[in-house]
Amino acid sequence: MHPFRQAVERKDIDAVEALLADDVVFTSPVVFKPYIGKAVTAAILRAVSEVFQDFSYEREIGAPDARDHALAFTATVAGKQLQGCDFLRMNEDGKIAELMVMVRPLSAAKALAEEMGARFDAIAREAAGA
Repeated sequence: MHPFRQAVERKDIDAVEALLADDVVFTSPVVFKPYIGKAVTAAILRAVSEVFQDFSYEREIGAPDARDHALAFTATVAGKQLQGCDFLRMNEDGKIAELMVMVRPLSAAKALAEEMGARFDAIAREAAGA
């Protein structure tokens, strides 16, 4: 099991943050421009952990020593069930250099965008304080 998955399933965002490269690139399922940096990515993931309900990884794709991994999940956001996938790319140091998240269906993606948008000011403050 990938360490990112283990940390997320334990809801240990500090452990998740420790797995991120300082210059990690986070690509959101609902925002066009990627976010760059450990502080903002950790703040986003912390907020997502509050927004997602009934979160569960369903499968993991990628050999333990591979640079690329896909972690398929299900969750509920504002009463909408969603399916998603975390795509991870590891750097030479074994840290997460890229994290791209995709979700479906559109109605759940819209609910996610609304819930995260309501938290964006707090996310920005947390990232700036890190």
